[in-house]
Amino acid sequence: MQPIIITGGPGAGKTTLIDALSANSYQTFAESSRQLIEEQSQLTNGVLPWLDLPGFARLCLAAMTEQKQQASQHEVAFLDRAIPDICGYLQQAGLEIEPRYQAESKGYHRQAFFCRPERSIYVQDEVRPYPFEGAIAIHNALVDVYQQLGFEVVEVPFMSLEERVRFIELALEL
Repeated sequence: MQPIIITGGPGAGKTTLIDALSANSYQTFAESSRQLIEEQSQLTNGVLPWLDLPGFARLCLAAMTEQKQQASQHEVAFLDRAIPDICGYLQQAGLEIEPRYQAESKGYHRQAFFCRPERSIYVQDEVRPYPFEGAIAIHNALVDVYQQLGFEVVEVPFMSLEERVRFIELALEL
């Protein structure tokens, strides 16, 4: 099975869901963009998405391409965000999406699982510097881009963690 994407706007419980899938013995991969933000923020001239989104997108493409290749080695693997997310963030910012981002968005499972931002768990911090309304705008941009790229968008209802894991397992017939 091709790598399966768990995505959506910030503050939706994606990482918690990925952790639960990992606890259920599935292979999972952490959100590389958040790791890159943490790394780049420690550098004097770090490339951060709110300062240089095209530069940050290039860093993400390299990291996410490697992650997709690693995930492809497993029978079932879940990714916390993936290359199509880069397209969504670029589009939401009104920037051009280079053809290489669209080309590299192939090679994932046709279903992409979306978690919608949830106000009750949303935390604004140095890695997530925008208000809740910004998270919803990003979510909507991601849904649009994934659909444009030919993915089947599957909204994961906000319910208990165990129920969300089961929802995904049933959708994938695992």
